[in-house]
Formats: sequence, C-alpha cells, structure tokens
Amino acid sequence: MSRYGDEFLNTFPLSLHKRRTLRAIEQCRTEPLGWHVDACDACGHIRVSYNSCRNRHCPKCQTTQRERWVMAREAELLPVRYFHVVFTLPDTVNGLCLQYPTRMYKLLFEASWETIDAFSNDPKHLGAQVGMTSILHTWGQNLSLHPHLHCIIPSGGVTIRQKWKHARGKGKYLFPVKALSMMFRGKYLEKLKTWLTSEKVPFDSRRMDSLYRKDWVVYAKQPFLGPSQVLEYIGRYTHKVAISNHRLKGIDQGKIEFTYKDYRHGDQQKRMTLDANEFLRRFCQHIMPPGFVRIRHYGILSCRNKSIIRRLQGVSPDQTPEKLTWQDICRKRLGFDPDLCPCCGKGWMITIERVLPSRSPPVVLSGL
Repeated sequence: MSRYGDEFLNTFPLSLHKRRTLRAIEQCRTEPLGWHVDACDACGHIRVSYNSCRNRHCPKCQTTQRERWVMAREAELLPVRYFHVVFTLPDTVNGLCLQYPTRMYKLLFEASWETIDAFSNDPKHLGAQVGMTSILHTWGQNLSLHPHLHCIIPSGGVTIRQKWKHARGKGKYLFPVKALSMMFRGKYLEKLKTWLTSEKVPFDSRRMDSLYRKDWVVYAKQPFLGPSQVLEYIGRYTHKVAISNHRLKGIDQGKIEFTYKDYRHGDQQKRMTLDANEFLRRFCQHIMPPGFVRIRHYGILSCRNKSIIRRLQGVSPDQTPEKLTWQDICRKRLGFDPDLCPCCGKGWMITIERVLPSRSPPVVLSGL
C-alpha cells in the first residue's frame, strides 16, 4: 500500500470499510499507531515496540488470536474421529458474491448446516444431532475469488435420549458425498431464489437453470486420525488470511511476485507475478463485510450446547476455562516470554512510557 496504494485507490473505488482495512494493514507496527517503551529492570536494556493494528485481515496480527481460539476448541474436543467436509460455491455466482457478500456467504453457512443437519437427523444415516464448526475461506491460491466452507464434524451425535451414537461409516465416512452435493445445491438455490425475488435482484433465469444442472462440489476429505491432527488443521487454517507475508517474494517496478500451490498439477509450488493494482484488487475481494462472522459453530458444538460437550467429556458444567492474557499465550503456546529481557535473559521488561501517535520516537531509542 505504501508504494502503490494511492494509484490503486484512484483506479478502483473502494468502500470506506475496505479503505480503512488497507490503511490499518499498511500502518501495522509503525509509528502512526503509536508505541510503548520497555526497560529491563536488571540490565537497563531499552526496547521500543510499535503497536499492531489488530485487524483480522492483517497477516501479522493473527498469531495470538489463533492460539487463543485453538485452546478454546481444544477444551471442547471429544474422544472420537472428526471429518473434514468442504462446501464450495460454483464460480457462476461469483458476481453476486462480489455485489452481495454478506447475503451470499450467509446463505452458504445456512445451506451447508441444513444439509448436514438433515442427514444427521435421518435414521437411515445417523438419527442423532451432530455438531459442526464452519470456517469461511473466499480465496484460491492465486487470490482469485473461490468461496468455500471448511467444516469440521465429529463422527457421531447425540440422540434424543442424550446418548452418544457413532456414525455408521465406522469412522471411514460420514454421509454419501453425492447425496450431500445434491441436497446442498437444492437448499442453496432455493434460498437464493427466494432472496433474489424478495429483493428484486436481476438474475438471468438461464443462469439459474445452469446452476441446477451443474454438479456442485462437496468434498469429503479423509477423516482426521485423532484430536492432535484436528488441532493441527485448526491451527493452520482458522485465522488464515488471503495471503501471508512469507509468500511474497518480490515487490518492484509496479509488480508483485508471490508463491502459490498449483493443486491441478500435483500441488507444485509455483510463482506468479501480478501488476500491483491487480494484486490489491484481488486481495480486496477477500475483505469480509464489517461485522461478518467467518467462523461459526452449529448443533452440539454451538455456544448454547456447551453443557452437552462438557457432559460427554465428563467435565463439570460449572468448570470454566482459564482466561489468558496474550503474554500467557506466548509463554504457553509460542515458546517465548515477551516479558523476559532479550538482552540479559534474566531481568523483566517493564513499560516505562506509552506514546500516542502524535510524535516520532526519540532518536536515541529508535537506534537501539
């Protein structure tokens, strides 16, 4: 943004929300957001730390939030296998997703859960209430628009008599994928037609017919081997943003080069170079609408049913998880203590000054 942002904003009109998001990412951990000064109580070492933007789209601000979320999910894991199911929207509706992201992604969450819920409550398939954690991703590896839900589902559910019932696939599969695809397509398009009619949004009937004829993709990956693999997946993908800093390989002469994984050719690592304006345009496609929740829990995994999970785990309903600060998370999950002096390794860093973004840091401190 600092190099090509002005030209991009002059070329592509953006909403105020997207402009603010880009500005927050650009200013993250720089002088405009302010800083604080720490001093070691043993050796006197001085450290100046710039404040982070804390924006959920920023690749630098997700680490502690991700670990906090993972720890909460870890406390809710059941001693059963988990399945990974992916619901994908066809590219035919990409135009609507760009114009009406809140509505289109809301329908994606609703249709996917209603599909899983219908199959789980059917005695032919399970006859019990399951749970589901859904994570919305809107990007492909090359930053193109590719809306899909990653869903984590336990291999079983709770019956009317509040007993656990294992899935009939004996841990090998959850529900028939082709049947899931057909029901998901029907539920989504039914909801879409209702909304298009009520809001009087123009949509070619031939395109709607083609959506009904098209095979929708519901991909059921191999089940997770155990809780550790579930947590590994959750840790990698939940708070992921469209592109992380380590994938950026070059920024020069109005071009941006980055790596991507080519799934069509054996997951090969390749490089792509885009014009800066095109790169920023693609990135902005994946900025969530203000207030939109992209991680949701359903069924027995929803917030209102946490007592069911605790009972299945044999945990007291009154037991509440420990609330940790970001420093605690760094010590417990990330392997370092932010309060320990990086110079002497014995003293503790104590904040001696907090500075609002009104003046530059002292010259003496900025060089340390």
